[in-house]
Amino acid sequence: MDQTAGSRINERIQKRDQWFARLESLFRGTYREPYVFSLAGVLARGQSDPYKEPEKWVDECLRDIEETKCDAVFNDRTFVPVCVEYGIYGVHYIDRILGANVYFQDGQWYNDYLTTPIGELQDPDLDNDETFQLSVRAAKRFAEAGGDFPLYGLPTIASALNIAVNLYGQEILIEMLADPDNARKDLETINRTLVKIHRTFREILPPRQLQPVISWARTQPPGYGQICGCTTQLISGGLYRDMIADLDEDVLNVYENGGMIHLCGSHAQHIENFRNMKSLKALQLNDRAAEDLQLYFEGLRDDQIIYLVPCDGMTIERALEITGGRRLVINAYTDTGFPMP
Repeated sequence: MDQTAGSRINERIQKRDQWFARLESLFRGTYREPYVFSLAGVLARGQSDPYKEPEKWVDECLRDIEETKCDAVFNDRTFVPVCVEYGIYGVHYIDRILGANVYFQDGQWYNDYLTTPIGELQDPDLDNDETFQLSVRAAKRFAEAGGDFPLYGLPTIASALNIAVNLYGQEILIEMLADPDNARKDLETINRTLVKIHRTFREILPPRQLQPVISWARTQPPGYGQICGCTTQLISGGLYRDMIADLDEDVLNVYENGGMIHLCGSHAQHIENFRNMKSLKALQLNDRAAEDLQLYFEGLRDDQIIYLVPCDGMTIERALEITGGRRLVINAYTDTGFPMP
């Protein structure tokens, strides 16, 4: 590597880390910038089949970054992280590891429900699981070849409730009410798997570059995890508190700083629970969830950050009226910045 190229790489890393420092100050409550924090990263693309040649796919993503995306980070108003994300099987990655039949149809991934009774789910043999080992190979290749600049997004590790509903449909929700001890067996089995997988990736990947799923838009400071809370809209606040909240915290506690929960539906019945979860440091709101921004902003702790995907029901202008730009990350790109009200 010539001196000029090395200098440019160092400049990219320095710029990324300046943005990380700003984001860390937002999480600490010391953010004092004239602009609302905005975030909109870019995602590298590989041409090879990631299900057959994960290492080659990672190498192609790294070349894509170097050839077309590496300088995107040089923006003074929006954090533009540059990311590789190995998202095999979409939101059904864990389902396949736990034995579900997962298939691609009409442009997206689906799974069939398990036919085994609830309460009999077994811990998978991760050392010999093809799906998991593919993702391990990709992560190891990135750790070897990725340098120090791009971020690496994990597959969708989701949450115990999300996965349980994928595996059993409405039957797991019924079982949570009819026989909570039996439902809890499978929820705990799922959660043990999630924790093991997060820990494995943490052992492989550089801490400064590891990000959970949707790494380019839900980027957090290093050392934060993430879970998907989509299906919490299906249950009451009391059921979440009694059956799920501690499992979600166990996953977030794999990370030294806790982490984020993603929401995309009507979840406001859980705000009190979210406020009481010590490990929960950020919530990401999009689609229907974004419309309840005011409820979250007023109901959460002062040290909990909100990532907002603007929509017709919650515009940037309205979000700034509600929050004054405080405790807020806007998932939108701008060259000029969104001024603090």
